[in-house]
Amino acid sequence: MNLAKISVIVSGAKGRMGREVVAAVRAETDLTLVAECDLGDDLAGTIRDTQAQVVVDFTRPESAASNTEAILRAGARPVVGTTGFQPEDIQRLTKLAKSLDLGGLIAPNFAIGAVLLMKFAAEAARYFPAVEVIEMHHDQKLDAPSGTALKTVELIRKVQVKEFRAHPQEKETVPGSRGGRYLGVPVHSVRLPGYVASEEVLFGGPGQVLSLRHDALSRTSFMPGVILAVRKVVTLKSLHHGLETIMDA
Repeated sequence: MNLAKISVIVSGAKGRMGREVVAAVRAETDLTLVAECDLGDDLAGTIRDTQAQVVVDFTRPESAASNTEAILRAGARPVVGTTGFQPEDIQRLTKLAKSLDLGGLIAPNFAIGAVLLMKFAAEAARYFPAVEVIEMHHDQKLDAPSGTALKTVELIRKVQVKEFRAHPQEKETVPGSRGGRYLGVPVHSVRLPGYVASEEVLFGGPGQVLSLRHDALSRTSFMPGVILAVRKVVTLKSLHHGLETIMDA
């Protein structure tokens, strides 16, 4: 029996992640790439012309929310790896997707290992009083901290509600040396050539330290998660945030 293929547009197709997604979609027999879009192209018009079911978006932080809205309003399902969303963006787009009865996914990280790291970190947070997050990315990444780091802290804070206080006499002799704080958790961002994407979550307790770390060594590490999401979103009726929310759906 011949099953209909899922039609896919890649937005940001000329970028490093976009090129990987194009190759990954083309390699799957149940998916068909109907268009490639990039900066300056009419994304909404391309969706309407091709009748694409899914749009995978890896573009720029400043266009993340507007692209997702355009995808939904044009009748397609977004799979968005672009970071830069504010909480109010997520809320607004979730309401829009629900009103249109369309599924979709916004995910700060598509590497299965990174998703598992976040899951394990949330579990460990139940048992340790203190935590800090270090994220390392290539020197072309535009936003800091990474969306993955922010999502990790949010998951930790759901179970570790008491903020660990630093020593009251602690003083930064170099401003910023203790990192920024998100929901009370210190977050440190490293930007260096050679990295793709890495994250380490450090937990401290009496007499012990637990380190959880994930390293993406190439952009191919994100493709299994992207393909999984493309297949899943055509069955969803709402916008999800985080790959972990659909992995077992």
